[in-house]
Amino acid sequence: MTLMKAGFSMTFLHSVRAFALAAVAVTSVSATAQGVTDAILKNPPRDSWPGFHGDYSGQRHSPLTEISPANVSQMTLAWTFQTGLGGGGNTMKSTPILVDGVLYFTMPDHVWAVDARTGHTIWHYAAPPNKAFHIGQRGVSMLKDKLYYMTSDAHVEALDAKTGKVLWDVMVADSNKGQWSTMSPLIVGNHVMVGASGDFDNLQGFLRSLDPETGKTQWQWDATPPVGTPKMTSGGNIWMTGTYDPEQNLMFWGTGNPTPVLNGTVRPGDNLYTCSIVALDPETGKLKWAFQPSPHDTHDWDAVEIPVLADVTVEGKPRKVLMQASRNGHFFVIDRVTGKSILTTTFGPVNWTLGIDKEGRPIPNPAKEPAQDGRLIAPDEGGLTNYRSPSFDPKTGLFIVSASPSYSLYFAKPADGTYGWAGADYSLWSKGELIAIDYRTGKPRWTHPLGRRAGSGVMTTASGLTFSGDASGNFLALDTATGKTLWHAGTGGNIASTPITYELDGHQVVLLSSGSILYAFTLPEHHAAAVKTAKK
Repeated sequence: MTLMKAGFSMTFLHSVRAFALAAVAVTSVSATAQGVTDAILKNPPRDSWPGFHGDYSGQRHSPLTEISPANVSQMTLAWTFQTGLGGGGNTMKSTPILVDGVLYFTMPDHVWAVDARTGHTIWHYAAPPNKAFHIGQRGVSMLKDKLYYMTSDAHVEALDAKTGKVLWDVMVADSNKGQWSTMSPLIVGNHVMVGASGDFDNLQGFLRSLDPETGKTQWQWDATPPVGTPKMTSGGNIWMTGTYDPEQNLMFWGTGNPTPVLNGTVRPGDNLYTCSIVALDPETGKLKWAFQPSPHDTHDWDAVEIPVLADVTVEGKPRKVLMQASRNGHFFVIDRVTGKSILTTTFGPVNWTLGIDKEGRPIPNPAKEPAQDGRLIAPDEGGLTNYRSPSFDPKTGLFIVSASPSYSLYFAKPADGTYGWAGADYSLWSKGELIAIDYRTGKPRWTHPLGRRAGSGVMTTASGLTFSGDASGNFLALDTATGKTLWHAGTGGNIASTPITYELDGHQVVLLSSGSILYAFTLPEHHAAAVKTAKK
C-alpha cells in the first residue's frame, strides 16, 4: 500500500480579480488535458467522470464491474491527497471530475488539479478572499479545455484546465445581499448553467445560462418574480446541479423554498415556482412544465434534491421518468416528457399532509404549520433526505438514498417579526439510514443503518455494489440487492461528498473523500502497475 501526501505552494499574481492567476504547485506531472466534448458529456468513456453526476442522468451508476461483490473485500488504499485545509469546519463536499487522467475538485474558494494515478498536485488555485457564507462547494465543470467554477461570493470563473489561470470572471449574484454559490455548473451544448443559493427574504431564485467563451448572459429563467413585485413570493433559489435529457432536449432542476421561510401567512397560495421540479429548454430557458413537491412550503423543505432520469418499464410499458426522493419525505416518479405524476408515496415517517391531490402533489395540513405552542412534525427541517446524491441501479430497479427519519417541534415566534424565519425548528429525534426504494411501488426493499444523520451520497456499479459512507466516518461497500455490508474502511473524518469510480490503465479505481482528504482505492494487484505507468 502506497500512501502519498500532496503539498502545494501559493503564488498570487493578480492585481485585480478579473486577471487572477492560479497558484501552481510544480510536480513531475504535467497537465495534458485535451478537454471535454459534447459527445463525452452525453456518453462518458470508462476512464472519465466528466460531470458532477458522472453523466447527464443523475443516476450515479457506473458500468464498471472489475470491483465486484466477490472481490471488494480485498480493496485497498492506493493513495491519499490532503488539501491542507482541514479543521474549522472545512469538509470536502465536492464531486471530483476526471478528464484525461487528471482529477479536478474543490473546497470553498479553492480548486485543485491532481494526477489521478498518484494523487500528486498539478496545480492549485485560490480565489480572492471574500466574506460570503462558506457553506460548501460541489465542484467544477468542464467544456473543451476550460473549467467552470463558482466562488462562495457567487462569481463564475473560467479557468484554464492546464494551468489554473483565470480566463474570465463574472458576478452572478450579490453575496452582500445574502446570495452565495455552492453548485457545480451544468454544461449543456454551448451553455454554462448556474444559479445562486440563499434563504434570506426578498431574494429572487433564478437559473442563468452563460456563454462558455466570454461569461456573458445568454438567458435567465426566474423561479420567482423580480424583487419588489407586490404580493408575490420570493425565494426558489438554485442550490444543486440539474440533469439533462439530450433526446428530449430538456433540463430538469429543483428549486429552493419560498421566503419568508417558516411564515406562510404573508405569501398565500402555492408559491410557484418555489419547491418545484422544473423542465426547461436549454436553448431559451423557456419553462416546459413544472411539478411542485411542496406547495406553500412552511417547513424549509426545498425541492433541490437531484432529479434522476431513467428509461424504465411501468405497468408493462416503457416510460421516460424522472425520480426524486424529496426533503419533505415523499418519493416521486414523474413522466419527464409531460411532467405528469406516475407515482407519489412516502419513504419514511411523514405526518404533515392531508393526502395526495389528483396531480400527485402532497396536500399540506394547515394544522401542521408552525405555531406558538409548537407542532410535532415529521420529518424535521433537515428533511428525510437533503443534498446527498442518490443513485439508481437499473438492473435491480432500486433508487438508493441516504435518508434521515426524524421528528421535530416547529414553533412560530412573533418576536422574530413578520419576515425572516419567524419561527424555529427543534429536532427531537433522528437517525441515518440508506433506503433502497423500488421505483415500481415506491416501497423500501431494504434499509441499512448509518447511525446518526450521514452526509455521504450514494454510487452504484453494474457489478452489484453500492458505495456510501456512514455518520462515523466509515466508507461502505454494500451488496446492492440486499444492503449487506461487504467492505468498510474507517477514516475518523466527516464524509460529506459522494463516491465516484473510473478506469485507469484498464483497472477500476474508487475515489472517496472524508474531511479534507481524498482516498483512492483499488484492488491490490493493480496499484503497483498504475504507479509504474504514471512514472513513464
